[in-house]
Amino acid sequence: MELVPFGKAAQMRRTFGGIRKLPSGRYQSTYTHQGKRYSQTFPFKADASAYLSLAQTRIMGGDWIDPQGARMFVSELAERWLAHGGKRPSTVTRDEVILRLHVLPTLGLGTIGSVTPAQIQSLVDSWRGSPSTIARQYSTLRAMFSFAVASDLIRRSPCRGIRLPQVQLTERPEIDPKALEGLSEALGSDYAPMLWLGVVGGLRWAEVAGLTVSSLDLLRGTVTVSHQLDRDGTLAAPKTQAGTRTLAIPAWLVDDLAALLARKKLSASNGSAFVFTSPQGGPLDYSRWRQRVWLPACKRAGVTLRFHDLRSWAASALVLSGVDVKTAQARLGHSSPQVTLGIYARAQSDADRAAAEKIGGVFKSANARSTHGEP
Repeated sequence: MELVPFGKAAQMRRTFGGIRKLPSGRYQSTYTHQGKRYSQTFPFKADASAYLSLAQTRIMGGDWIDPQGARMFVSELAERWLAHGGKRPSTVTRDEVILRLHVLPTLGLGTIGSVTPAQIQSLVDSWRGSPSTIARQYSTLRAMFSFAVASDLIRRSPCRGIRLPQVQLTERPEIDPKALEGLSEALGSDYAPMLWLGVVGGLRWAEVAGLTVSSLDLLRGTVTVSHQLDRDGTLAAPKTQAGTRTLAIPAWLVDDLAALLARKKLSASNGSAFVFTSPQGGPLDYSRWRQRVWLPACKRAGVTLRFHDLRSWAASALVLSGVDVKTAQARLGHSSPQVTLGIYARAQSDADRAAAEKIGGVFKSANARSTHGEP
């Protein structure tokens, strides 16, 4: 660290940086750190002195960041963040659209150091859409400013203390086992195992569609999720580290998968081949699969549901069957047990009815004893 005082008198009074009075009457503080010179002007000398003291304290404490980084435009930060590696192409595309349409028209020409929480709150309040859509847009905005903090461009993110619209948990439709059997028959033998992997294994659609022959160990009766099918038809890592998992499946599902591989003439030597494919033999496309396979099968079976609803039933079945939450969390690939319980585990109506009868019986018995004069 190089200390540069201004003038002999200043050097006697100060050991870090220097202050001089400008012709305008303002005071300029200047210091040098890591070979670069930094300066800022203030209306009062006390402010200029406090600026130098704070800079010196942060340098000595290892908490100093280059103040010039805060002068970067928000639009430039957006470009740098989007170009930062580690994100899937589909995620980059989604984030780029969010920033271009909902963030940069308002904040793009400002510097990142000048953005305040009040401005962020005002921007969020101006967005129109469902609470979940607004939450997704804010998540992108917050991630961009978190990147700025991690890159030592700014000290604190302006995305703090922001109020978002309350997101209501989606109520999942209930369905009985007979209806699932009907839907399985409507899907046909090539796609019915996808349904059961969603119900029994709790796999997401992209995880099921991304299964390859090497993902199945039919001798041990397990399925390994190590990748998922991205929107561009390529394989990508699971959403989170917890998403990589190996889980057991029942014997009857092992048999269904073995029969499927036999019909397709697939064996261990075809390890990279997809288990579930389009009629042309290529990877599935969710939109086309939904329109061509899923919705017609639901109509024939007389049910209305999304593939993702199967994960809710998987979580509920695990919890209501007495499976410990940690095991349920691992099977579903959740990052925390709170996600398993708070988002997906919905008590089915029959379980709720049983609980009502049980607790009602307790109070009815107590009331009967009181009626007959018993203590």
